[in-house]
Amino acid sequence: MKHMIKKTMLTGALSCFLLGTALADNATNQPAKPYWQDIQVVAVNKEAPRSSFMSYGDRATALSSRYEKSPFYSLLNGTWKFYFVDSYKDLPANITDPSVSTSDWDDITVPGNWEVQGHGTAIYTNHGYEFKPRNPQPPLLPEANPVGVYRRDFEVPAGWDGRDIYLHIAGAKSGLYVYVNGKEVGYSEDSKNPAEFLINKYVKPGKNVLTLKIFRWSTGSYLECQDFWRISGIERDVYLYSQPKAALKDFRITSTLDDSYKNGVFALNVDLRNHRPAATNLTLAYELLDAQGKVVATEEKTTYVPVNETRTLSFDKNLTDVHTWTSEHPNLYKLVMTVKEEGKVNEIIPFNVGFRRIEIKPIDQKAANGKPYVCLFINGQPLKLKGVNIHEHNPETGHYVTEELMRRDFELMKQHNLNSVRLCHYPQDRRFYELCDEYGLYVYDEANIESHGMYYDLRKGGSLGNNPEWLKPHMDRTINMFERNKNYPSVTFWSLGNEAGNGYNFYQTYLWLKEADKNIMQRPVNYERAQWEWNTDMYVPQYPGAGWLEDIGKNGSDRPIVPSEYAHAMGNSTGNLWGQWQAIYKYPNLQGGYIWDWVDQGLLQKDKNGREYWAYGGDFGVNAPSDGNFLCNGLVNPDRGPHPAMAEVKYVHQNVGFDAIDAASGKFNITNRFYFTNLKKYQIHYSVLANGKTVKSGKVSLDIAPQASKEFTVPVNGLKARPGTEYFVNFSVIAVEPEPLIPAGYEIAYDQFRLPVEAERNTYKANGPALQTQTQGDELTVSSSKVNFVFNKKSGLVTSYKVDGTEYFKDGFGIQPNFWRAPNDNDYGNGAPKRLHVWKQSSKDFHVTDTKVSTEDKAVLLQATYLLAAGNLYVVTYKIYPSGIVHVNAKFTSTDMQAAETEVSEATRMATFTPGSDAARKAASKLEVPRIGVRFRLPAQMNNVQYFGRGPEENYIDRNHGTMVGIYQTTADKMYFNYVRPQENGHHTDTRWLNLFPDKGNGLVIVADSLIGFNALRNSVEDFDSEEALPHPYQWNNFSPEEAANHDEKAARNVLRRMHHVNDVTPRDFVEVCVDMKQQGVGGYDSWGARPEPFHQIPANREYNWGFTLVPARSGSQATEAAKYDYR
Repeated sequence: MKHMIKKTMLTGALSCFLLGTALADNATNQPAKPYWQDIQVVAVNKEAPRSSFMSYGDRATALSSRYEKSPFYSLLNGTWKFYFVDSYKDLPANITDPSVSTSDWDDITVPGNWEVQGHGTAIYTNHGYEFKPRNPQPPLLPEANPVGVYRRDFEVPAGWDGRDIYLHIAGAKSGLYVYVNGKEVGYSEDSKNPAEFLINKYVKPGKNVLTLKIFRWSTGSYLECQDFWRISGIERDVYLYSQPKAALKDFRITSTLDDSYKNGVFALNVDLRNHRPAATNLTLAYELLDAQGKVVATEEKTTYVPVNETRTLSFDKNLTDVHTWTSEHPNLYKLVMTVKEEGKVNEIIPFNVGFRRIEIKPIDQKAANGKPYVCLFINGQPLKLKGVNIHEHNPETGHYVTEELMRRDFELMKQHNLNSVRLCHYPQDRRFYELCDEYGLYVYDEANIESHGMYYDLRKGGSLGNNPEWLKPHMDRTINMFERNKNYPSVTFWSLGNEAGNGYNFYQTYLWLKEADKNIMQRPVNYERAQWEWNTDMYVPQYPGAGWLEDIGKNGSDRPIVPSEYAHAMGNSTGNLWGQWQAIYKYPNLQGGYIWDWVDQGLLQKDKNGREYWAYGGDFGVNAPSDGNFLCNGLVNPDRGPHPAMAEVKYVHQNVGFDAIDAASGKFNITNRFYFTNLKKYQIHYSVLANGKTVKSGKVSLDIAPQASKEFTVPVNGLKARPGTEYFVNFSVIAVEPEPLIPAGYEIAYDQFRLPVEAERNTYKANGPALQTQTQGDELTVSSSKVNFVFNKKSGLVTSYKVDGTEYFKDGFGIQPNFWRAPNDNDYGNGAPKRLHVWKQSSKDFHVTDTKVSTEDKAVLLQATYLLAAGNLYVVTYKIYPSGIVHVNAKFTSTDMQAAETEVSEATRMATFTPGSDAARKAASKLEVPRIGVRFRLPAQMNNVQYFGRGPEENYIDRNHGTMVGIYQTTADKMYFNYVRPQENGHHTDTRWLNLFPDKGNGLVIVADSLIGFNALRNSVEDFDSEEALPHPYQWNNFSPEEAANHDEKAARNVLRRMHHVNDVTPRDFVEVCVDMKQQGVGGYDSWGARPEPFHQIPANREYNWGFTLVPARSGSQATEAAKYDYR
């Protein structure tokens, strides 16, 4: 029954759509409404969408495939004249008249959005329509609808006489009117697909005037509610090209594989059209060339083409043993199509061809539900999609991305083991697909459709996806995507759009795509909002956690599962990515996912002092609607500097896996996670390290077939257990030959294993001048001729730590309890700044209930008990040795502590077990603690940092698989990472010791009792804490005039982020060191509620004991020596 319904729907939809197109494209039948206000007018006089190709005059030039080398291509990018009004009503009536002087018009750079060039306001909203974030009423648009008018002169190049001349506008937003020499040529409003117009009848010899009038908003804007900058104007190339009157119109390439996955199945259908005054015979000859330029297939056919008609020629050929196209080996063939008329060459058109086969089918293995797993196969392999979502973003131009920037993006992706990109949420520029073909990235191509601001109610007035009045624009955008991109080898999936509800219109577009691609490549058609409905071939959910993936992986599904968005990489994020991928690697139906997203969409600006920063939503205009920095969710900064999380991305997705079978005897399992590549083409380096120094090493080439494993033994015999020495085995997989974007010598995979060879540390024996203790007012002092250690009972701080004349603490800001981190974006998303505020209060204005001083051998013990704002205790004990070495022990008592079980002084008991403190503890016992540690400040000259722990990138307990334990050297200023919105940064886990030292003079080594985390930065925690970023305003939404007029500062406190930017962070004249037992994970399943996994949190209702030692040091080598001792 379902199939009958589907078929009827498809027939009805197609006839209704085709009728609609005819009406829209008939410029004489103008509707009563202006085009930009009419839902049914999606285009006027626009050429039908087709594959992107260029016409060349000779074979040699055609083989370059570079448009700019064709004599029939003329690029119109550059400086244009520009006239801008805030409302279309203010536009002069004769603005498109070529006789109007442009002397007082502005200059504007094309491509590039006008808001980025000083016209109008750049707005960022996530869900809502920027012109009506609350209660939108489609198709109504604001009366204050800005319009930009672009104008430039052009000349038709010599040698184009007698040819068809086309104007190609690759992307313009939103309602685009085109005029040549003052005459209206046509209209278009799908801003992310090309608009092409045949302009022969509008051009004249010599100078011509091209005018583009663009409305910021049109009815098309209701389908362009994507989560990115809402900005306007010409976003991609503008050019002219020409073809002979009798020429190639379009073509369809089938380049798949037979059931052996070795032999190519090639088919070509070419549409030839005739614009001559008489019928003609046209011949199409094709050649298929391999990478060496050898012809592997060729044929020619001739057909009679009547005037103004099109005829199709079809070819097919089976090829044995083709070089297939995959992300691992993107082998391309060159198709050269030559159109001849009466034996004379009219034009030559090249296009790249890749042989690949895409299928979805069941496998033999059964899930827990008793049914076979259903998998996606590419070239016969059930591979994993290691993907990322990508928006068009350039910090300097807005949405215009140069080829150079595209190449940089792809280089970073390939070098971090990504193999697929989801185009969110619109098709990309032509060069993007061509580069994906060349470099090997599976493209998840998405129609330019998102109506998130209408949400998903299927009833009338709800989702546009279920409103038949909006069928035509949905269908138009889907067809535009398909027809232009159908021949790119990299295009692997079609997507119906994003976050636009499901319903009638998406049933139609799904059926249309299935039918259109049926005889070409039969690619899967996906749509997230379809969820488990029939109109998506894969289940492509958004933001699942590791637990959900494990569950559905185990229990099975009726189709492959690939989250279209997951691992929301906003700010300091991407926690537990490895946990998610452990499930993905384990279960056949879990076939990867697309991280959200690639690049932080900050726009480069300068403040009044000339300092650069990246602007985000709310930085432009007055009380503009805004979702703040929610468009900065990238794995890379706007300038493409990788976030530290990229180390984790690289590790998790790497194509070689390592497991310890028995590390003690050096036995490891090496798995080849590639699907089409034998590991023997790589070199595997192994080394055995003692405290970061190589003691044994070797390299080997292993013959491991795709998806196979092999046992490998590393020689680990003869290692001696020594105090303070740890042994690791490190693996590194190196590319021997260059690959697309991966140079020879590049490390494609790595791993590390700790060996169980260890000895107890030596007990530290103290010596030095005898220590004296004294109390004066609030100050407790422990001193000798060598040492001065001062604790202030009132402030709760160690105010001085001086050894051999060197004062280590800056301005009395010594060791003090610390439970707070500057909230990251995920913390704000899950309400932590408000929910956990008690830990911020517990990290200042200390209440010391008790101090005790005693002696132990030659050392002095100074114990301070803090009653925290959370109602529990933090007991810090300093063991001060005569040598100046100080051991610090800290005990965090559980918030569930009971009076009877707590050994404390009477003063502490009186202060702690009171109704006020009891209530605070009860509230806090349900909470997690951001971190448990201490902090202190050193003079700025102690800027050099050496540490033995995970690095070199910052890392957190839920994001540290991609950072290896080693000895690293850096500086405190370099340990800062400039997230677009300042937040917690620069942390390092699993640290054995760290050494802070000046260029000349004494340093300070911090030795962990076991393992610690630390930050050492030239700023304070407060400098990165949004709530402290005064006088910056909060990130107000301003979604309605009422909201803009009623900013509730009190309600916003610790709930909203402030407008805080990188230019607010300047290095201070100190190094602030945070030493932690542990800091909680950064989280990152999503950024609007998800917390780190429970095992990456620090529950407050438990007791924790931890410690470290301060060791004054004269040289860097003293750090390894200091680590040999136990100072407890």
